[in-house]
Amino acid sequence: MDRVTDYLRGLLGGQCCSWNNALDVLIVAIFIYYVLVLIRGTRAVQLLIGVLVLVVVYWIATLLRLTLTTLLLQALFAVALFALIVVFQPELRRALGQLGQLGPLNRMLIPGGEEEIEGTVDELVRAALLISEAKHGALIVLERGTGLQDYSETGVPVNGKLTAELLASIFMTRSPLHDGAVIVRGGQILAAACLLPLEETAERTAHRYGMRHRAALSISAQTDAIVIVVSEETQAISIASGGRMIGALDEERLRRVLTSLLRSRIQPLPFRSKAS
Repeated sequence: MDRVTDYLRGLLGGQCCSWNNALDVLIVAIFIYYVLVLIRGTRAVQLLIGVLVLVVVYWIATLLRLTLTTLLLQALFAVALFALIVVFQPELRRALGQLGQLGPLNRMLIPGGEEEIEGTVDELVRAALLISEAKHGALIVLERGTGLQDYSETGVPVNGKLTAELLASIFMTRSPLHDGAVIVRGGQILAAACLLPLEETAERTAHRYGMRHRAALSISAQTDAIVIVVSEETQAISIASGGRMIGALDEERLRRVLTSLLRSRIQPLPFRSKAS
């Protein structure tokens, strides 16, 4: 803390304004900005405010030479460092997952041609409509940059070609595989009856949703997966991506959203609305 204070004083006093220090400040500013973007709308915001309050109290205690308070806060910071890693574990996992997508390089490593995307969208749209018309529920997870092998291993391997008819048959009420999620990789159905996490999500209205929608929000918040949800109660079709949900999709809108997301390979949805 003292070293940081001395550095800031020197910087503000114009004693160390070289190009490398300017670059240093820029990197830190960008890092802080992306951390704030990452935790926006999550419980981490309140925890971060609490940490900042303790830092301010520590700074004041140092200025006023309150030795006992300073020692107490130093011991608290040492323990809090490990506690924050545990508390922020979902946010840290999501951040590392986003870094692992490698931006433009990720598109080269995970190819997806225009024809492949159109074929995948056609089958998914037809499947969602068939399942909705049959008044069945569905949870279809589309793998993108973040691997979903851990989740696919909790279900039953299928390793079949992606077709609307196969998806519709999996989610028939009498099917032994209908209870759970189907994981799709490219043009292949990896597994069915898979278990998905049910953790806190950034969606503040998550408590209004059923189990399928909550699971979709959770997996889409932790990974870059796209999740198609068909409600068994209302037959409404929704899409979850980046911890956000858009609902009440008709055929045209479903096709447009899926195509846009598969082409862009960007995690967050650019819009949000309530699911029906």
